[in-house]
Amino acid sequence: MFSLLVTIPANAKWAQNGVTVAGDNGYRGATNKLNWPRSLFVDDDQTVIIADYRNHRIMQWKNGDTTNGQVVAGGNGVGNGLNQLSNPTDVLIDKETDSVIICDRRNGRVVRWSRRSGITQGEILIDNIDCFGLAMEEQRYLYVSDVGKHEVRQYKLGEKNDTFVAGGNGQGDGLHQLNWPTYLFVDRDHSVYVSDYNNHRVMKWVEGAKEDIVVAGGQGQGNALTQLNYPQGIFVDTLGTLYVAESGNHRVMRWTQGDKKQGTVIAGGNGTGANQFNYLRGMSFDRHGNLYVVDAGNNRVQRFSIE
Repeated sequence: MFSLLVTIPANAKWAQNGVTVAGDNGYRGATNKLNWPRSLFVDDDQTVIIADYRNHRIMQWKNGDTTNGQVVAGGNGVGNGLNQLSNPTDVLIDKETDSVIICDRRNGRVVRWSRRSGITQGEILIDNIDCFGLAMEEQRYLYVSDVGKHEVRQYKLGEKNDTFVAGGNGQGDGLHQLNWPTYLFVDRDHSVYVSDYNNHRVMKWVEGAKEDIVVAGGQGQGNALTQLNYPQGIFVDTLGTLYVAESGNHRVMRWTQGDKKQGTVIAGGNGTGANQFNYLRGMSFDRHGNLYVVDAGNNRVQRFSIE
């Protein structure tokens, strides 16, 4: 499954109160719970796939069933066996093979698990990588962020070769550098967006470019509308509008194309707490424009309906 193409009106607004669609029942290992979830992927039918970080598993929650999820990968304790995961940070759906592709963070690998019934283990796609975020586009190129090398690389599924995409010039804040790149998004022009976590900015790499472009933040750490505070999940709609989940400011921001100076808050931004966000991680939209947010500190995923 590739980055979802969603058209969202430029003046769109979302309900200010979210609905919990997964978790929010404590943090142990039962199938109705999540434990510090990291990312999500929304399928065409609004099924939500979640990287359940501290439970070392990938969960699937069907639309309309908010009481229980289903384990689709891992869930056999922490470890490096082919039937185990260790702190997965990102996940996406590969529809062509009906499988999920996972950044198995603490095992330093990217793995694929079939979603077909009876499959009890995964296969290793990429090994020896300090991965964090994943994205894939229609030609089945997989993009992976490496937080150890502060770079993003591109892999063709089924082939061993990989291509350098962004960063890779050491840890730093230059336009040719990244500092702990986390989540990724690739648009239909094959431009790659990167959450440059410790630089408090989002970078855009245009195919063939020698250096990146700052498309949000980059004005230091802070809570002004010109700033970001530890950006995490990102999404780009068909108009080129960028959406950013901020961990440090507990809010979701919208940055319109061409306006790098400041964004607008579309959800959160009211501090932390059970009725607010508590350290956001991944985010996405469904095909209708409803917003989904991984509210990690509250061990839940929330949906905000587009108005």
